[in-house]
Amino acid sequence: MKRILQSGLLVLCGLGLLRISLVTDLCLRYVKESMRPLLIASGCVLVLLGLVSAVLDRRRHQREYGTHGHDHSHVPRVAWLLLLPALSLLCYAPPALGAYTASRQPPKPIVQQSEFAPLAAISPLPMTLSDFTSRVQQDRARAIKGRTVLMTGIVTPHGKGSWDLTRIIINCCAADAQSVKVRVYGGPVLPANTWVTVTGVWHPAGTLGTSSAAVALDARTVKKVPRPINGYQDALPLPTARTP
Repeated sequence: MKRILQSGLLVLCGLGLLRISLVTDLCLRYVKESMRPLLIASGCVLVLLGLVSAVLDRRRHQREYGTHGHDHSHVPRVAWLLLLPALSLLCYAPPALGAYTASRQPPKPIVQQSEFAPLAAISPLPMTLSDFTSRVQQDRARAIKGRTVLMTGIVTPHGKGSWDLTRIIINCCAADAQSVKVRVYGGPVLPANTWVTVTGVWHPAGTLGTSSAAVALDARTVKKVPRPINGYQDALPLPTARTP
């Protein structure tokens, strides 16, 4: 493998990183938004290193072999492995984490709370899945009882008659992803990984305000929505992410 090809692979890897982090939002499938500047910087460094390496190798070749000489130097064949991530980043991005991942891991533990602020007097009440879980299982005042809430997440199939509304949470990257789930009864069951907004009331099962209470919702409406830009946070949705 000629050194010029090695430099070209570095440039391709850098361009791939810039494509998923600067040109599109594909990087948000695998890392938090705060990591994007580091990916952009890494892409720029790889492109720069590849270009500088190519120029220096060309000058060295001309100095050592002259205009008509031939350079028979090689680099290890393992360097060809750089071609795989470069082509992947440029041509094919692995799918985002979704229902498949969520269905194979237990729900993320919810932080214990002893005090809760009053709920806003609006209906439906926008909530995160973690807030809903905490209210259902820890709020002794049972303020959530009878309230119509609104939550957003992805569809994770569960079984006949119910499904899970899920948010996958990334702390750093896809490797440490965890999920928060709310069981949903009623309403149309859309395909797995569909982003939806659900309105409904707590599904009465167990004792509200204790750990025996079911983290579940009786759906009144289920509406398909675009993926929010903060899709890997258990937060109220921000404006829709750009389409890659």
